Amino acid sequence: MIEIRNIAQDKPHELFIKYYDEALKAKQSSINAISISSFDFEKNEVESRFVNLKYIIEDKWIFFTNYGSPKAQAFNKHKQICALLFWDSINTQIRIKGKIRRTSTSFSDKHFVGRQPEKNALAISSNQSRKIDSYEDVLKNFEYIKENSDLTKRPIYWGGFEFIPYYFEFWEGKKNRLNKREVFEYKENDWINFILEP
Repeated sequence: MIEIRNIAQDKPHELFIKYYDEALKAKQSSINAISISSFDFEKNEVESRFVNLKYIIEDKWIFFTNYGSPKAQAFNKHKQICALLFWDSINTQIRIKGKIRRTSTSFSDKHFVGRQPEKNALAISSNQSRKIDSYEDVLKNFEYIKENSDLTKRPIYWGGFEFIPYYFEFWEGKKNRLNKREVFEYKENDWINFILEP
C-alpha cells in the first residue's frame, strides 16, 4: 500500500485517489509498484525500473533507493522523470511526468528507523547495481551486516527521492480498444484538462 497524507486537493490527485480506491477494493497486487524512467546523460539512454512508491504527501510522490545507484545518478543530472502505474485489476494505467529531487535527510532517517531490520541490512550491505562475483557473496554480505551492524542507523548513501508531478494521463481500457485517455497538465499555475484520442 501507499501511505497517503494530506494529498493535494486538485483534480488529478482527486482522480488518482478514485482509481486507487477502486484498485484496493479489487485487491490489486503490488499496488505501490511504479515504473520510473530517467535519462542517463553519459550513456545518452533512457532507462526504466520499478520501485516501491511509499508515500504521497501533499503533491510529493516518494520512494527510496541507494544514492550511488545508476538511477540516482541519472536523477542528479537530469531532474525530469516519467512514472507509470498499471493496475490490471481495474485495467487502468496512470502516466505521470514530474521533477525529482532528494527528500530531506531527516525524512529519510525517520523512514529508515521504521523499516524491517532485514530490509535495512540489505540497504546497508548492497552497492546497488555494482558487479559482484557471485550471488553467494550477496548473501554473505547481507548476513554479515545483519549480525554486525546497527540496523537503525541509515547509511548516507541510501535515502528518499520525491517527485512533484506536472502531467497526469489516466488511461482506462475499454471494449474494442475505445480506451479513455484523460490528461491534466500544469501550466501557468493551473491544471489544464483535456481528452486524447485512443
